[in-house]
Amino acid sequence: MGAGALRPGDALPPLRELARDLDVNPNTVAAAYRLLRDRGVIETAGRRGSRVRSRPATTPRDEIRIEVPPGVRDLSAGNPDTALLPSLTAALADAAAHHERSPGLYGQPPVDPELSRLARAALDADGVPAGPVGITSGSLDAIERVLAAHLRPGDAVAVEDPGWGSVLDLVPAMGLRAVPVAVDDEGPRPSEVARALAGGARALVVTDRGQNPTGAALSAVRARELRDLLAAHPQVLVIDDDHVHGLVEQPLHCLSAATEKWALVRSVAKAYGPDLRLALYTGDPVTVDRVRGRHRLGAGWVSHLLQRTLVHLWTQGAVDPAATARAYGERREALIRALAEHGVPAHGRSGMNVWVPVGDETGAVAGLLQHGWAVAPGARFRVRSAPGIRITVSPLTRADIPRLAEAVADVLRPARAGRFG
Repeated sequence: MGAGALRPGDALPPLRELARDLDVNPNTVAAAYRLLRDRGVIETAGRRGSRVRSRPATTPRDEIRIEVPPGVRDLSAGNPDTALLPSLTAALADAAAHHERSPGLYGQPPVDPELSRLARAALDADGVPAGPVGITSGSLDAIERVLAAHLRPGDAVAVEDPGWGSVLDLVPAMGLRAVPVAVDDEGPRPSEVARALAGGARALVVTDRGQNPTGAALSAVRARELRDLLAAHPQVLVIDDDHVHGLVEQPLHCLSAATEKWALVRSVAKAYGPDLRLALYTGDPVTVDRVRGRHRLGAGWVSHLLQRTLVHLWTQGAVDPAATARAYGERREALIRALAEHGVPAHGRSGMNVWVPVGDETGAVAGLLQHGWAVAPGARFRVRSAPGIRITVSPLTRADIPRLAEAVADVLRPARAGRFG
């Protein structure tokens, strides 16, 4: 593979056949295949054998991006509106003052007691089942640790398609096998989840609301359907990703406790600032205990200075969740309406992104660049689903939206598409 003899997508020889050709013990070839799989170079599909991955696990999908020339509006990065983020000045000062009174030292609880109490109260208010609270350095950190707590290389993980590119990269990088599950505006399609479970998926990762890139949000009906499906698979690990807590109007409908092994991850990045690098999680006692124990052996804990910063932001009401959700919702819905007026279907039920299915993804991205708009190519978020572009509404003003919608419509003529995949 390193010499280029095998290309991405090529099948590897059957284990015993290769052992015979090389005149080595089959166990030697099996060990080599395991090593390649664990490093994300190849992927296995049971009796269908092993293949070279289409992309190395060390190549993040974020690298599938475009350079934004001067003068072009960047709607591709997926960042929150900085004008809606709270000032951290007073919060950091309060955290520093608390540190002077009670310095963070070895041997202290990994989660600040007040932060744990506030987090658990918020989870209770959203109907999340009881469970201990832990903290990690962001959502992806938590998802990786939860997957590692229960799965082994080669296990299958059902993932949303289109879905968060970082998860689509993480799963194979851990030596796991991603099983794409199609989504619609209400989340993963039950028939697709049922197919993945019947095929032996050991875990399911679901974005509860504000799904990246489509804006999908689990409805009460869809959540109930998925919980019913999962009830027949009690050993499947379920991870709920609530990364947009604090900036969406949709209520939380999670799958937590639908099986014996579960976790819900709640990031503060979008509402309070990505650089805080904080995500809280809860789950069944075994899962939380395993994640905490492994975290303690590595990073140890997440900075209590950052935890106290979040405590200040929460207790002082530094963010008005309803106003923040309204600000994003107005932009998102206005863009979808403006696109519809031009005959362009788009999706964005919640969150900060709008997904526009297109026939020619490369042409759409290039064409919008010429009109002065940079959008994210859908290849960053897809496995098998149809092409699309993601537009982040955070930088948009009311005056921008009609011009952007007109540019999108102009670029997409005459080819149009109207589905996820």
